[in-house]
Amino acid sequence: MEKKKKRLVTRTVILVILALAIGYTVYGTATKDKVELVAVGSEAPNFTLVDLDGEKHKLSDYRGQGVFLNFWGTWCKPCEKEMPAMNSQYQVFKDIGVQTLAVNIAQTDFEVQNFVDKYGLTFPVVIDKTKSVMTAYNVGNLPATVLIDPDGKVVKITTGEMTEATIASYMELIKPK
Repeated sequence: MEKKKKRLVTRTVILVILALAIGYTVYGTATKDKVELVAVGSEAPNFTLVDLDGEKHKLSDYRGQGVFLNFWGTWCKPCEKEMPAMNSQYQVFKDIGVQTLAVNIAQTDFEVQNFVDKYGLTFPVVIDKTKSVMTAYNVGNLPATVLIDPDGKVVKITTGEMTEATIASYMELIKPK
């Protein structure tokens, strides 16, 4: 009889703990602050990141120009495939007011520098070491690109590998008038 009582008490305690855990989870989810997602038409969140040469890049410093903001990683095969096309189109559009800013997601300077050297990239490459910019832009899958017009508004958000023709059309879309 004593064993049955102990088993009942143990099961009751476990059930109470589970009920409390479920209740806490439901309460936490229901009262959590809503995350403001970056959306087409919204103001692009400002940020400052440092490139491989130690130069700071602040998004707001690009006001008046279109910004082709690309999030990527060296391990991402679609990112790797689209980088040469991005570099080619950067050369075409940089002098007519469209800037490319490639945001690497938390990799080492060494890894990123090797990648940049391998592909001869000439546009600014910055590293989001804390993933704060990735979080601010709600980036999940890579590659992800956010097109920002000269007024600092998000025009388009796209994920997945892009062709050179697509990149050119996107840069044309954010070119200053």
